[in-house]
Amino acid sequence: MLPEVASWSRRRTSRAEDWPPHSLSAAKGAARISVVLPARDEEATVGAIVAAIRTDLVERIPLVDEIVVVDSRSRDRTAAVAAAAGAKVVAQDAVLPGQGRMSGKGEALWKSLAATTGDLIVFVDADLRGFTSSYVTGLLGPLLADPSVGYVKGCYDRPLIDGDRRAEGGGGRVTELVARPLINLHWPLLAGVVQPLGGEYAGRRALLERLPFVTGYGVELGLLLDVCQDSGLDAIAQVDLGRRVHSHQSTEALGAMSGQIMLTAWSRLERQGRMIPLGAPATALTQFRRVPDGHDARTSDVAVGERPPMIEVPGYASARTLSPGRG
Repeated sequence: MLPEVASWSRRRTSRAEDWPPHSLSAAKGAARISVVLPARDEEATVGAIVAAIRTDLVERIPLVDEIVVVDSRSRDRTAAVAAAAGAKVVAQDAVLPGQGRMSGKGEALWKSLAATTGDLIVFVDADLRGFTSSYVTGLLGPLLADPSVGYVKGCYDRPLIDGDRRAEGGGGRVTELVARPLINLHWPLLAGVVQPLGGEYAGRRALLERLPFVTGYGVELGLLLDVCQDSGLDAIAQVDLGRRVHSHQSTEALGAMSGQIMLTAWSRLERQGRMIPLGAPATALTQFRRVPDGHDARTSDVAVGERPPMIEVPGYASARTLSPGRG
C-alpha cells in the first residue's frame, strides 16, 4: 500500500460506534438529511429497514428529515410495504419524465437527487437483513464532523449465505475478483477503500449533483472514481459498519454485473486520459449453461448508460420541490 494511502486510511477510517446519534443530532444544525433506498422487488426487507430508520432517527432522535424509497418498476408490493412503514415512495419513471426512461440501479440513484431535499444524502440498499440504524448514523458521522469530507463509503464483513450454510468473508465476490484488481492496477490511491462496490454510502448534495451517474451496476465504482477525480482522495472517508447480510445473486448474474463494472472502469480510464483506446469495447457477454445435449450459449448486452450531472438537467430544481410521492 502506498504511504499516502496508509495515511489516508488511518485518518479517514472510523467505526459506526464512533458516531452516537445524540452527538450527530447536535451537530446537524440547519442541514437537511435524506435517506434513499433504491428498491426493486424488495417487499420482504424494505419495510423493516424503513421502520428502523423512522423509529430511531426520526421519532426517537430528530436526525433524518425524509426517508425516500425509489421504486424501480417493482412487480411485488415493495411500494405499498415501504409506504406503510413510513417512507415517501416515488416511482422511478415519474421523476423527471422529460429525461426519458433508462434502467438499472444507477438510474434510481440519479433520479433520487431530484426526488429529495436533503443537503446530505445517505444511500442504503433495500435488500439488507438484520439492518440497524447505525448504518445511517455511521455514514453521516464524518460528513457532520468535518466539512472537508464530501463522500463516505461503508465497509463491513460480508458472509456468503447459501441455505443453511454460511461462509464468513465469502461475500463480495465481484469486489474481490474484478473491482479490487482494477482499482489497484489503475487507481492505486483508492486501494485503501475496503468496499468500493458497497451499496451503503453518503455524500453532500453539492458534490453528488455535479457527478455523472452510470445507470447500471457500475454506479458505485463510477461514483468512487469520479469523486476522487473531482475532489481528491481526502474528500473520501469510510466507516466500518460491522456486518452486512443480504440476498446473493447467481454466478451468471454476477458475470453480467462484472461486465458492467469493467465497462465503467474503461470509460473512466478513457475520460481521465489513462489510456488511448484503439477501438470501442464489445458489450455482448456470452455465458453458458449445461443442457442435456451439451452447453447452451446465451448472450446478453451488458452496456452501461450514463446520466449527466444532475446540476446540468433542466427542471432539476423544480423537480426537487414538486417531487411525486406518497406516504
